[in-house]
Amino acid sequence: MRIGGAPTSSLDSSSTAQWKYDVFLSFRGIDTRRSFTDHLYAALKQKGIFTFRDNEELERGKYISMELLKAIEESRFAIVIFSKSYAFSTWCLDELAKIVKCMKEIGLTVLPIFYDVDPCDVRKQMGTFGQAFNEHAERFKENMEKIETWRSALREVANLSGWHLQDRYESEFIQDIVGLILHKLHVKFSVNPNSFTYKQKKESITKNLVGINFSVDELITSYLHLHGNNVYMLGICGMGGLGKTTLARVVYDMCSNHFEGSSFIANVREASEKNGLLPLQKQLLGQILGERNIDIWDVYEGVNMIKNRLHQKKVLLVLDDVNQLDQLENLVGEHEWFGLGSWIIITTRDKHLLVQHGVDQDNIYCPNTLIDQDALKLFCSKAFKKERPKEGFVNISYSVVNYAKGLPLALIILGSFLAGRRIDVWKSALQSLKKIPKREIVDILKVSYDGLEDMVKEIFLDIACFFRGEMKYRVMEILENCGFDAAIGISVLMDKSLITIEVGQFQMHDLLQEMGREIIHRESVEPGKRSRLWLCEDLLHVLTNNTATEAIQAIILKSFGDKRVWNYGAFPKALSKMYNLRLLIINGVHIPKGLNYLSNNLRHLDWDCYSSKCLPSSFQPEKLVGLTLQWSEIEYLWEGIKYLDKLKFIDLRFSKKLIWTPEFSGCPSLERLYLGDCYNLVKIHPSIGKLSRLIVLDLGFCDSLINLPSMSSKMESLEVLNLYGCSKLKEIEFEGILKSLSILYLGEYAFHCFITHPLLDPFDSQDLKCLPTNNFSSLRSLENLCVFGPPKLAKLPEKLWESKRLTDFEFSGNVMREICHTFHYRSLFHYSVRNLRIFQLFKLEVYGFDGSAQQRSGITLQSLAWQMQS
Repeated sequence: MRIGGAPTSSLDSSSTAQWKYDVFLSFRGIDTRRSFTDHLYAALKQKGIFTFRDNEELERGKYISMELLKAIEESRFAIVIFSKSYAFSTWCLDELAKIVKCMKEIGLTVLPIFYDVDPCDVRKQMGTFGQAFNEHAERFKENMEKIETWRSALREVANLSGWHLQDRYESEFIQDIVGLILHKLHVKFSVNPNSFTYKQKKESITKNLVGINFSVDELITSYLHLHGNNVYMLGICGMGGLGKTTLARVVYDMCSNHFEGSSFIANVREASEKNGLLPLQKQLLGQILGERNIDIWDVYEGVNMIKNRLHQKKVLLVLDDVNQLDQLENLVGEHEWFGLGSWIIITTRDKHLLVQHGVDQDNIYCPNTLIDQDALKLFCSKAFKKERPKEGFVNISYSVVNYAKGLPLALIILGSFLAGRRIDVWKSALQSLKKIPKREIVDILKVSYDGLEDMVKEIFLDIACFFRGEMKYRVMEILENCGFDAAIGISVLMDKSLITIEVGQFQMHDLLQEMGREIIHRESVEPGKRSRLWLCEDLLHVLTNNTATEAIQAIILKSFGDKRVWNYGAFPKALSKMYNLRLLIINGVHIPKGLNYLSNNLRHLDWDCYSSKCLPSSFQPEKLVGLTLQWSEIEYLWEGIKYLDKLKFIDLRFSKKLIWTPEFSGCPSLERLYLGDCYNLVKIHPSIGKLSRLIVLDLGFCDSLINLPSMSSKMESLEVLNLYGCSKLKEIEFEGILKSLSILYLGEYAFHCFITHPLLDPFDSQDLKCLPTNNFSSLRSLENLCVFGPPKLAKLPEKLWESKRLTDFEFSGNVMREICHTFHYRSLFHYSVRNLRIFQLFKLEVYGFDGSAQQRSGITLQSLAWQMQS
């Protein structure tokens, strides 16, 4: 079928930049305006085809208007509807002459429709067309050139291949026309971001949208334009206010005319909460099928209708702001519900929701916040109606933009709020924002928070108030200690774009952190009635005014202002009212008279420089999991037995006054005991030998420690034993089998070698004369043995080398008389023998798996033997 138009190359000319309409309709109003033309116009519009139809009230005069001439020039297609009285209208004939001219000069594609007329009558001006020209010949007998122009135009257009209605149903006829237009538009408008038409259309759609072009190009380049005839589901995911809806709308507006049907369902979350899913199903079907009254009675019937009516249609469907799985299941349940080539775009704040629905991880796009340059443009477009700040407002504008941190929502709200206001109002508003964020911003961001389960809300608030920028492993441990399922909670928060993990640290957008803290502020005007305290001024207010209540759950303070407050006993008095305190982390508070109360609901206590000599005698924290009192004045933790079944770790490092450890019988769950640098520690209670779950025992630099309680067979979980710096320790006794011990350090020169290990500190043993000989082979899991510097250590036990897992072996600075006769290094990977004064060296034989000497850490075993002999 030949369709009127210039060669394809001409379509790439500069004239295409003037295209404003997809289709120009030329018709005789009295014949078809309220019938065929109206139906055709509605069908084109329903498919997203931008069509020009002259206004019904437009007064037709003698001469065609400049508006219509311009519309013809700005259209890609012209549909000419020849009806019985078409040629009687000089207006229509002038339109037709202009259409033919544009067809020849700028490549306008012309499609004729013969509506109840014979194409031959149009070509040869017979029948009603002949009658019309007889009248025109009489009327314009002095301007026969015009009449010939009209006749020529009729002949040219009538000779083009088009549609002849004849006896066909109008609805089928119209579908054929719309289908061809859609096909031609698809060919002419590529989704390739490098194409001219793509750039042209994007420019027109995003003209007033700042900073979105990059995201549109990235989305279409990376996710959409290469997916051919597959049914494709794409997720756009991110925090509230990021511009997900705007991005989806731009893609929809740019691409909807590629599809047989399209639907954009906005605010799915809000709409479904108000009226359920049935109205949304009706909207989806109505927009795609072009039917006004979709008759379905319930959601189940709606699902069936979507599957049955759309499974052969190529559709573009956008579901905006989805927050529940049932919304997806009942609107876009399966790929098979839609025809090949369909695009389903879903915007949401919850990444896990997309994964649950089967959207591939690679098909989830997460837009970024605006770069500084675009953020300033967006803000200024709202505040000043231009791209740059007004004179005198430059610095304050940069401050506001910095506060918003590239979040489009915040930039738009703040720009609109500050527009037209004096600079002193700007300064006052900025100061207020830093204390209390603007309610509109908080309320929009808070939508994600409101949808969380209670436990996940608590985790989010803890991170927002206390732990942003803290290491993940440490925070996870504290959250677990507080009774939260941290792994699941963190996963949910990440899926909902409320937190991120960067370089092992928890991070979140500034405004999300402010939103979280604002939630706490809204709990009460009085700080003492809030669940969390993190500001010095709030705690000082509580102490000064004696307003502490049982509402307080957590306090974390890293620095303090006026320290005079602590000297009046205000803090101990305040703590006595915090019955429900579960988390207390404090640095550097000195309480001369000590404490007489701590909440028994505490789960995690971390108090640097704790100034009392012991914990309060009334302190019976049955839920306590973690206890850290580094650099404290503690002399002993408690007297007698405290039954702390959940206690997993005690950290008293650098507590210079600690003399003895408590009875451990009441702490059966203890896994880690850190006593490093407690250089006045004299006694470790023998009950330590009963701790079957103890994994790490750190006694580094315990200079006063003389004897170590027997390591009994019950300590089957012990993996790390750290004795660096125990200069007065004379012997170590292993009773029975230590199945799990894998790291054992002895010596004086290893500080820098092992300080990076996450579980231990290096150590020293000046007076150690020998290692246990009978039971060394029972250390089945020993992997790392370091013996640095005990000058009195004369011999290593023969059975040491029977350990099959030993991979790291270092010793130096000794006066050993002999090492051993033979050892099988088997899995030995690292070894170091330095500064030895060996008086007697027996035959040294080293065997590998294949019986040959192999190189490890750059030193061959042969050269190792030579070094020792020399």
